[in-house]
Amino acid sequence: MADTTYRASVAPPAASSQIRTPATRAALRIGPLPIGVYIAAAVVCAAAVYSGKLPNDVIGGLSLLMLLGFLLGKLGQTIPVLKQIGGTAILCLFVPAAIVSYGLMPEAALKAIATTFRTANFQYFFIACLVAGSILGMPYRVLVQGFIRMFVPLLIGTLAAVSAGIAIAMLFGHSPKEAFFFIIIPIIGGGLAEGVLPLSIAYSEILQRPQGDLVAQMVPAALLGNVVAIVCAGLLARLGEKRRDLSGQGMLVRTGDDDILGEARSDQPIDLGLLGAGIVLSCVLFVLGMTLAPFTGIPGPIMMIIAAVALKLTKMLPVEMELGAYQINKFMSTNLTFAILVAMGTLLVKWEQLAASFNPGYIAICTATVLAMIASGFYVGKWLNMYPVEAAIVTACHSGLGGTGDVAILGAADRMGLMAFAQIATRVGGAIMIVIAALLMKSLS
Repeated sequence: MADTTYRASVAPPAASSQIRTPATRAALRIGPLPIGVYIAAAVVCAAAVYSGKLPNDVIGGLSLLMLLGFLLGKLGQTIPVLKQIGGTAILCLFVPAAIVSYGLMPEAALKAIATTFRTANFQYFFIACLVAGSILGMPYRVLVQGFIRMFVPLLIGTLAAVSAGIAIAMLFGHSPKEAFFFIIIPIIGGGLAEGVLPLSIAYSEILQRPQGDLVAQMVPAALLGNVVAIVCAGLLARLGEKRRDLSGQGMLVRTGDDDILGEARSDQPIDLGLLGAGIVLSCVLFVLGMTLAPFTGIPGPIMMIIAAVALKLTKMLPVEMELGAYQINKFMSTNLTFAILVAMGTLLVKWEQLAASFNPGYIAICTATVLAMIASGFYVGKWLNMYPVEAAIVTACHSGLGGTGDVAILGAADRMGLMAFAQIATRVGGAIMIVIAALLMKSLS
């Protein structure tokens, strides 16, 4: 049997005059592509678009989405200030939405993107790989022990966030139902790709409304919540510097047994066979969810999440299969997240509706939701023998933009060592909220 394990080739030593620092190499790349290769690829695709020769299929659409996603992602990671507040997601969503709104998107490009995202349902494939790998790829001990440790802060924080958000929403004339399902849940649902996207599919099935209208309602909340969480994390870090008694300097529990979670899953060489197994496993879980949906009344993507959690908790899958799911998750999130966000911005987000959402009332609801969650984490953490600053920062990750949001929030507070706990707040907490929201929406409709 052929060895399918990927190993990076070892380059021969370069002359000193040819040595480039990592920063220099990164500056010369857009996404994973060297700047020269990127420009050549962009020129080819642009020529195909304007000559009418762009394939109206996944090949043409994915080429455009990835190239535009890499460019906007690079800008979002580079522009000062913007890079600290989730600029990649903001640009990948806002720029395509504006381009379409002002009629600047060529018809051939729009058709190819629509074919890829809607006709070929590439968004479902992305969701399947991302969500299944996110749950199955998390080490069992981290999932169980971390959830036990964070259950009370997350529960009380979520209740506080929902209560505060609804209270402020009512002051500004919003209905509690609208505020809960379309503002609060997107903030605490685990991000855009793993939260808003599957949630919009579930809502669309239940309410029989266009997915694009629902995404446009929910995206601003997720983005604003992430910005508030990042700012608060930075302020909490400063508080910890002034009040040493409130901060563990990166340690969550006062007894010092944060290592109960053990080390995070170490990155292993990509095994192409396991990568294929991960794809099959993710797709089959999605098919299972869609098959059970008519019998349970629960939308397919939500049933997939439930099935993945059940498989993980019962340890029914071999460890190598879980590794395969984890590796396909890493591949998809690394290479295709920006592309999917661009597709969402192009097809699902209406620029006028998006811009109209940023009003004082909407901003106040999002801010109150995140502040209530962080404040509850601060005080509940103290009661649970945790350092209040660290407990509040981890709880803040429940309102972040998925893994990217966790990095931004913990980075703002210089607390990257809390990543395992942050992943519990984002992945597990977000998945639970999506399931609860879908079930509640179903029961109330």
